[in-house]
Amino acid sequence: MRIDEQPRTRWPDPSAFRNRRPDFRLGSRRHRIDPATATEGRIAVQHRVRTATAEYTLLLNAPEWLGRRGVSEALRDSVAELRAIDLTYGPNRPESLVSRLRRGEISPESYPPLADLVDRCAAMRAATDGWFDAWAVPGGFDPGGLLGGWAVERAAERLRAAGIHDYAVLAGADLVVRGRAPHGGPWRVAVHHPTAPERAPMVLEMTAGAVGTSGVTGRQGHVVDPHTGEPADHLVAATVVGPDLTIADAYATALYAAGPTGLAWFRGNSEYRALFAHRR
Repeated sequence: MRIDEQPRTRWPDPSAFRNRRPDFRLGSRRHRIDPATATEGRIAVQHRVRTATAEYTLLLNAPEWLGRRGVSEALRDSVAELRAIDLTYGPNRPESLVSRLRRGEISPESYPPLADLVDRCAAMRAATDGWFDAWAVPGGFDPGGLLGGWAVERAAERLRAAGIHDYAVLAGADLVVRGRAPHGGPWRVAVHHPTAPERAPMVLEMTAGAVGTSGVTGRQGHVVDPHTGEPADHLVAATVVGPDLTIADAYATALYAAGPTGLAWFRGNSEYRALFAHRR
């Protein structure tokens, strides 16, 4: 049965969650993925892949009817998508489509996926009042603030196309999940405070959704204030949860740059929510 693709996130009582081991711990000192054990009738797989610019982890909770060969093929296609995006769109590669676009050799319309990437950057620039601006990065157009999330979402599409609807895909401290974890329940995510690990983590139970982060691994100076061109220094870290990792990733980048001003983006009927926005 195919799961409902709408976001499903629950914030349980941390005291009740304490006795249940999380599937993921996100945070600078406690970033960890616990090994998966499949329930009867399922195949659990954990696979890591490193590209030139990122490291990804895929956790699959596949139906047994798909068979190990089918699961391997689905995994192969998903990993191939991640590698292809790194080669084709990496802004640091001189012959990538992004680099060629910067030099004016091609237009976005030349390649439909490139047009989608550019359109998403433009949409997030509008949604964040210019605090996410792929055109304000030194060197020219750079979609890096959402490229990782976009890659993960495209890899997840490959999994669904192969018949796997229960999975998690991580890129660093960013992740997207769907369906059920190998233990049979929702995916359990503990998001730790980036500078105060002794604090109780923010606890999530998710069957569909994404967590986008910026700065939670301790990295600093990686986000540029688009209005000044200088490294952003309002926050130590930002974490955003919502339906799509491409958008959550971009929101986290923009929130990191804007500081508390960016919290206004998540009011009203927004599908996205800021979990953490830590001041310096």
